[in-house]
Formats: sequence, structure tokens, C-alpha cells
Amino acid sequence: MPTHQINPNKWIELYSDYLFNYTITRVNDREIAKDIIQDTFFAGLKSMKNFKGEASERTWLISILKRKIIDYYRKINSNKGQAEVRMTYNNAEDNEGDWLEERAEDEGYLNAQEALENTELGDAIYDCMDKLTAKQAAVFKMKTILNYETEAICNELNITPSNLWVIIHRARTAMAECMEKNWL
Repeated sequence: MPTHQINPNKWIELYSDYLFNYTITRVNDREIAKDIIQDTFFAGLKSMKNFKGEASERTWLISILKRKIIDYYRKINSNKGQAEVRMTYNNAEDNEGDWLEERAEDEGYLNAQEALENTELGDAIYDCMDKLTAKQAAVFKMKTILNYETEAICNELNITPSNLWVIIHRARTAMAECMEKNWL
């Protein structure tokens, strides 16, 4: 017996912010992110009959969204002649239906140059986060890195949703400027 119900009339109200924030951190283009979310909602509508109610509605939409993001990268990579991407479905509950990607030629490891670049990028991100105000850094980390819901952040930091969006906008702007100077 299904424990979760589906209600597409509430998708935009309940999930659009979360799906947008999830997507924008992966594609880094507002218009593309909006298109992917629109495709996700459309695919959800088309496959509503396949919703079994075993996962929450949000988890189900996220699994569709992740496939749409993978499709987006496949499309742009196929235009560049990139290697085929293999996907494995990871059914762990805390990953909300994560799709794991592996490049066929990578054999699961990074070469020394990529490892160095990843370390440098991580250091640059944390250096830039250190330059934010304490509240901006907390909001940025909770919203962008940890994917907390708006309501949870507002409750934890005792701020309003509109205040949150002002803070996150300022934090992202400052991070972008700092990363441009220190990383790019």
C-alpha cells in the first residue's frame, strides 16, 4: 500500500525553490536550470501513473531531476565527442535516489593534476567563504552546499524567507567575485 501521495498542483509551490537551488549548483546557468526543472515537472506529469508512493513526492521528483541533469550533460558532452557515461542507481535512502556517474575511461580515479585542481578549488571556495560575514557564510553553506530547505534555515537562524534570499544573493555575489579573483 502506497504511503505517499502525488499532487502536481502543488509542485511549483512546494518544490520549485529546492529543485532550482539543487540544479543551479550543478549547471551554473539560470535559464538552463529553469528549463531542466520545467522538463522535470513535465516528465513527472507524463509518468504520474508510475509513481508507486514508496518514496516521497519530493524524492521522486529529485530522481527525475537528476536524470534530466545527466541528460543535459550527455547532450553537451556528446557534442564534444566525450566518452560514454555509465550510470548506476544508488538506492540508499539518504541520497534521495542519487545517480552515480562514472566516465568509462576514468576507471574510478583522478589523475594527479585533477586531484591537485580539486584541492586548490576546495581551498579557494573555503578561503572565499571565510571572507563572508558569519551569517552569509552560514546561509551560503546551509542553502548551497548542504541543500537545506528555506524553512529549516529560517527557523535555525531566526530570519524571514525574504531576509534569507537577500543574504544568499549577497553571499553568492561575493563568492562569485572572490572566486573570479582567486581561482579563475
